[in-house]
Amino acid sequence: MEPSVTLFGPLDTLVGPYIEWVILVLAVVNIGTRAIAHRKHVSQAADGADAVSRFIPHEAANVALAAAAFYYTTLHPHGGIVMSTLVLGAFVSDFFEFEARKVEARRGISLERPKAGIAASGLVFLYAAYQTLFFVIEPVWSAIV
Repeated sequence: MEPSVTLFGPLDTLVGPYIEWVILVLAVVNIGTRAIAHRKHVSQAADGADAVSRFIPHEAANVALAAAAFYYTTLHPHGGIVMSTLVLGAFVSDFFEFEARKVEARRGISLERPKAGIAASGLVFLYAAYQTLFFVIEPVWSAIV
């Protein structure tokens, strides 16, 4: 039997079997930090538009989720490309949602929830849960498909 080729060697051995779980946990952390960041932005907006700043834990969660999704692409190309696309969508929506919050703070109106970011991170969570927990629905799925 020919040994499988690994791109990252020891990392593939240590993290590879659990990467779906890592991404699922990072997706949940991302949703949590998004909620905390929004509360912080609302409280900062009361102090003025210049006080609104990026929430570093949420930005770190975004970067970690993107890195994990790109790493997942090296292990499972199809699922990784889908996951990376969803994560990049959430990442880009976060960038524009933050700028929209700054504009709302400058105009003096109440800050809206980051709807696009919530939707994008929800899709990331759903796909990560599908990849991770497929064994739960596999018998029914196999019977239908």
